[in-house]
Amino acid sequence: MNLHTINTGFFKLDGGAMYGVVPKSIWNKLNPADDNNLCNWAMRCLLIEDGKRLILIDNGIGDKQSDKFFSFYHLNGNDTLDQSLQALGFHRDDITDVVLSHLHFDHCGGSIAWNNDRTKYQTAFKNAHYWSNETHWAHALNSNPREKASFLNENIVPIQESGQLKFIKDHYDLHPEVFMRQVSGHTEAMMLPQIPYKGKTVVFCADLIPSLSHLPVNYVMAYDIKPLESMRDRQLFLEEAVEKEYVLFFEHDPLQECCTVTRNEKGVFVPKDTFPLSAL
Repeated sequence: MNLHTINTGFFKLDGGAMYGVVPKSIWNKLNPADDNNLCNWAMRCLLIEDGKRLILIDNGIGDKQSDKFFSFYHLNGNDTLDQSLQALGFHRDDITDVVLSHLHFDHCGGSIAWNNDRTKYQTAFKNAHYWSNETHWAHALNSNPREKASFLNENIVPIQESGQLKFIKDHYDLHPEVFMRQVSGHTEAMMLPQIPYKGKTVVFCADLIPSLSHLPVNYVMAYDIKPLESMRDRQLFLEEAVEKEYVLFFEHDPLQECCTVTRNEKGVFVPKDTFPLSAL
């Protein structure tokens, strides 16, 4: 098995929204905001290469939305999903499985693309199964007013209509070695793949811990629908990560791909080591 980082570019979000109740005087030192209070964030995905299977975890924001939509998020950087795959010698048609940690647009927007004449949507990975879970899928299609703007029908409904959708029912349905952890708080039943790799366990953290600067348990995003549940699941996960020396893979950190975790003298979770995935 090989793991590869797939960079799909950067976007900007309000710093206050990303750090919740944490004061700007603190978080601005961690990821400095621009004049519009926006911080830059990665949309970093993960590719599992195992024999004939190529499993892509999340796929970024995509390119099918309107210019007005994209103007809200200030897309930047030179990376694209296709370029990142090509650099590894792959094409999107080679992908056998697409895992969707959750269905917010910055995680699943690349799932669906326009057809050649831009008259209808089609799946962007025509040879792949798309993996979600029944609880989260139902939640996304019948969402709450707080989260509704993050669930776009054009990112979701065409997957089901294509016949390529599959649901995780058992933790190992995707792959006999890849454990699919479910957490809540940010959204309902978000999935975090845990992957054994070179004697370590790599965990794709999605939006449970979006960046290195979100390691303290109370650094919960304002986007989270149930922040106390987020804190509970973060606490449990990070205790386990310290004990078992998990490698955390960050989807949104603008600089750091991975870290291991320890506690400081005050008991706060902090990075032990930071490194690119390729260093493993």
